Amino acid sequence: MSPLTALGTRLLTLTIGGTDYTAQVSNCRIITGEADTDFVSFADAAAGGGREYKLAFTAVQDPAADTIWDLVWTQAGSTVAAVIMPNGGTVASETQPHFTGNVVITEPDGDLLGGEANASTTAKFVFEAEWSYTAKPTRVTV
Repeated sequence: MSPLTALGTRLLTLTIGGTDYTAQVSNCRIITGEADTDFVSFADAAAGGGREYKLAFTAVQDPAADTIWDLVWTQAGSTVAAVIMPNGGTVASETQPHFTGNVVITEPDGDLLGGEANASTTAKFVFEAEWSYTAKPTRVTV
């Protein structure tokens, strides 16, 4: 059995469409839930039901070109590759896997631009998004 590497809270790297958006994201996770479907096959039912997966994140609102906010604004409806590297780094391994999959860019429900006033000189407006994966993400170890 290989040694386990518990996930820390500082090293996660996120790339979307080959672009690194790590510096713009403060919260990133893969979430799962029961799939909302009108048809459940017997195989799906035997396996506990269909599942859906989403890339959920919180990002800074930055309307400049080539930001994750700009990606939402200009590319909603597009399908792009997403890679989460929970331990950072560029090489996947058994103890530090990467998680890959295609996601559909969608605009968030709720805030997209603006927010409450804050007296802090470093506070930033943020937005939260959940993009659906087209299939269960793949755990990459090599």
